[in-house]
Amino acid sequence: MNALLSLYDRATDPLDRETVILPTLARFLFAAVLLVYFWHAAGTKTGDGLFGLLQPSMGAYAQIFPRQMEAAGFDTSQLGLWHWLVVVSGTLAEFVLPALVVLGLATRLAALAMIGFIAVQSLTDLYGHGGIEHAETLGAWFDRFPDGAILDQRALWVFLLLTLVLKGAGPLSLDRLLATRLRNAP
Repeated sequence: MNALLSLYDRATDPLDRETVILPTLARFLFAAVLLVYFWHAAGTKTGDGLFGLLQPSMGAYAQIFPRQMEAAGFDTSQLGLWHWLVVVSGTLAEFVLPALVVLGLATRLAALAMIGFIAVQSLTDLYGHGGIEHAETLGAWFDRFPDGAILDQRALWVFLLLTLVLKGAGPLSLDRLLATRLRNAP
């Protein structure tokens, strides 16, 4: 039995030193699964034209502040500067943070910010949009259904991003390129 365990240890030992595959694959999977999701969601929040980001759509307010919009009769002029700042910064974050993760630029910080974004998004879905009242929206762990929007799907999203927070972007990233250039600069 000791020989078998020793053979197993020798065969798997290189995986302990692996630093290339995991962060690179995490960024690739983020791009493949979540990049377009977040960019599309951000796109639904912008107004028309070149400065559409600064003139959020009514849907942006309704997505981020559903109860306040309902109370205001879906009239965005009834909401204040604070609401506008939250909507604009949230929309900007939905464009910029995923791009930073995919490019591997300020990856640890961007991934950590994405985790915070997902937490706020989940709380808004549960409490702002009433998802907490629907068991299938929240989902449940340790059941046979892997498709609960909050506990199942978003837990996997966060785990993917947490991998980047802990491991960094990997060698195929702008983080690594910039670090190499700074080290080699005169």
